[in-house]
Amino acid sequence: MLKLRLLLLVLVLGVTFVNAQPLIKITGVIKDDLKNPLAKVTVTVLGQNQSTISDESGTYSIYSSTRFFTLKYTLLGYKPVLQEIKRDKEGRIVQDISMVSNINELEQVTITTRQNQLSNSSIINVSDVAAMPSASGNFEVILKTLPGVSTNNELSSQYSVRGGSFDENLIYVNDVEISRPVLIRNGHQEGLSFINSDLLSGAKFSAGGFEARYGDKLSSVLDVRYDKPDSSQAILNLGLQGGAFSSRILNKRSYLLAGIRYKNNTSILNRQDTKGSYAPNFTDVQVVYHHTFSNKFTLGLLGNFNSGIFKLIPESRETQFGTLSTLLRLDTEYSGQEIDDYQTAGGAVTASYFPKANLVIKWINSYFSTLERERIDVEGRYVFNEINNDFASGGFATTKTNKGIGGYINYARNNLESQTFGSEIKADQDFGNHVFSWGLRFERKDYQDNLNEYGLIDSAGYILERGIQNFYQDNSISIKNKLAIQYYTAYAQDSYRLSAHSELLLGVRANYNSLSRQLLLSPRLLLAYRPLSNNKIFRFTAGVYQQAPDYRSIRDFNGILNKGQQAQRSYNSSIGLDYAFDGLGTRLKFVSELYFKYQDRLIPYMMDNVRVKYLAGAEAKGYTYGADFSIGGEFVKDLLSYFRVSFMKANQDILNDGLGYLKRPTDQRVNFSVYFQDRLLNSPTYKVHLSMLYGSRLPVGAPLVQRYSDDFNIPAYKRVDIGFSKDFLDDAGMRKPRFLDRYFSSFSAYLEVFNLLNINNTVSYLWLKDVDNVQYAIPNYLTGRQLNLKLIIKFKNSK
Repeated sequence: MLKLRLLLLVLVLGVTFVNAQPLIKITGVIKDDLKNPLAKVTVTVLGQNQSTISDESGTYSIYSSTRFFTLKYTLLGYKPVLQEIKRDKEGRIVQDISMVSNINELEQVTITTRQNQLSNSSIINVSDVAAMPSASGNFEVILKTLPGVSTNNELSSQYSVRGGSFDENLIYVNDVEISRPVLIRNGHQEGLSFINSDLLSGAKFSAGGFEARYGDKLSSVLDVRYDKPDSSQAILNLGLQGGAFSSRILNKRSYLLAGIRYKNNTSILNRQDTKGSYAPNFTDVQVVYHHTFSNKFTLGLLGNFNSGIFKLIPESRETQFGTLSTLLRLDTEYSGQEIDDYQTAGGAVTASYFPKANLVIKWINSYFSTLERERIDVEGRYVFNEINNDFASGGFATTKTNKGIGGYINYARNNLESQTFGSEIKADQDFGNHVFSWGLRFERKDYQDNLNEYGLIDSAGYILERGIQNFYQDNSISIKNKLAIQYYTAYAQDSYRLSAHSELLLGVRANYNSLSRQLLLSPRLLLAYRPLSNNKIFRFTAGVYQQAPDYRSIRDFNGILNKGQQAQRSYNSSIGLDYAFDGLGTRLKFVSELYFKYQDRLIPYMMDNVRVKYLAGAEAKGYTYGADFSIGGEFVKDLLSYFRVSFMKANQDILNDGLGYLKRPTDQRVNFSVYFQDRLLNSPTYKVHLSMLYGSRLPVGAPLVQRYSDDFNIPAYKRVDIGFSKDFLDDAGMRKPRFLDRYFSSFSAYLEVFNLLNINNTVSYLWLKDVDNVQYAIPNYLTGRQLNLKLIIKFKNSK
């Protein structure tokens, strides 16, 4: 009986095995356009779970379970090849393939590999930006999932890196340094960030230890490229929060990139505690043109216009907070309105000269002008109550104790005009084992600032009895400032290949400015070692980073300028390991870094939402240390997922205040993030995109005291966003709609759920006192749960 069962089992398995055999076996050799064999080419049968990789001789073999199918051949640095196969019967097919190199991509791959080893930067997978669910819709959302980056505001594109402020981050687009508006004080006033994701060709980010070629800021560098496209293409992006259209036009000797964006996030703002009429409208236009006149000279143009207007007519606010034992509620009625607007216009011209094959010289000239205005006339009348936990009939909470009634007034008539002109010469020359770089830059910034604002709070309801002198006046300012600053900078650096496994980068920056009149020297070093196994990179960095004073840092709470302010200075060091290994069915990359920063000269500040309020007349010293860890890989083919955790401590001591070391406003001890992507098992064209963020609590001080303090905390930031997408023209699909396939190369629909768990995250506080002179922090909450729909359509190339 047992033998019979074994025999039946063998027969069943044999039949199953025979039935599972593929009908077609495809073999062949893959070569480049010079007839050299290509190794590690990925060969995929579209619509089937079949893929392989060619060996060192370029040979491959793969099976198909159908007689009509399409093979796809892909290799970084080469144009992908699609080969249709039609076979009437079973058997074997020999299919040899020739792949054509993509010169632009090959150059970028070579440069990226060398610079990634020597620049302490992370290469950003820009294809993830469109799929990542985001309430702001800005490119910077992907930065907030990277090691070393802290955040507590999904509406803002601002970010803090390793304990630094928002003003300590460098942003470059095609070698042009970008700045942001100054007056913005709330995340919902922010519109479209400068970076247009649809025009991106590449981006890399350094959270510290960056090289001397980059400017004079303390914390980080984001280097973005709008480069030559592979082909002409148009992209349309439509959603409930706005839309965008971009076009890439490729000619024989030139290319044009153009994009226009519009954003209106009224649907998100309407769900906040403050109810009223929101009218946020933001528009951005960017143009990039590049022309190759000869093999020795090219000219590039970058143009930008960014406009935003935020209008709010508040009506009422109801904020409930506290504990289970003490539940408090603030009810406010408003009158008046707030109108904020800004316009930025400008561009850059880059002339590139190639006198030799190993030398490039760039001359970059840029000019940007920004106008910012605030018009605020808002009066609030509030009732502050302690309420019962149990609810009366009708679902309304009953009042237990009245804590006070009162009112407050916010008034502003602020105008800021700024112009920035820069002219820079940069050169890079490759001597084989050496790559030598140098640059000279002149920059002039002009500011004209008219400030007239005040805030009055009657936090006990005594105004009728005692008069306006009993109001708390918050930042009462009436002043006009005019300032011009010239900056002169130079840098030189050399990357040297010490051996087949180690490289050294040495550089120095020099900076002089007309405001502090200091000559600042900043030496920097990076040592990289790659063992023979070729799956690890060890890095050590050390350097001095100095940030010259600017208008933002020298303007005090009352608008007075401290023109004697000195540059901020930080001594940085770090040690890191990149390790690639096979696990969980894929190739994983583990990245870790330990760092320490000692700052012997800092300008202390306080945080109010996204506004940095400097104590411009004070000086501090401080230290920051921490560790960043991340691991990522393609757990699902072609979809990158990663996890990271960061630990940090950032303290500072304001000199001569008698308080010693206190936490910096950006002292967020723990940050954790996840970005995970997956496909539905039986429907691979359906994808899931999950983003999770956690940031531990942030220290904050009450504004009613005239000194810096950290005796209060903003609660931990917890956020989960999820998106579902389907590309109707995905290669993984068995069938493609004929109409869509005729006109589009991609047609993707997205359903997103922002703040999936509907967590009330706090961004700042409104501070009030009750009749017993007890001070309360009324939380200003961020966005709640919200649905979003969008379409991303890529048109087929015109022939």
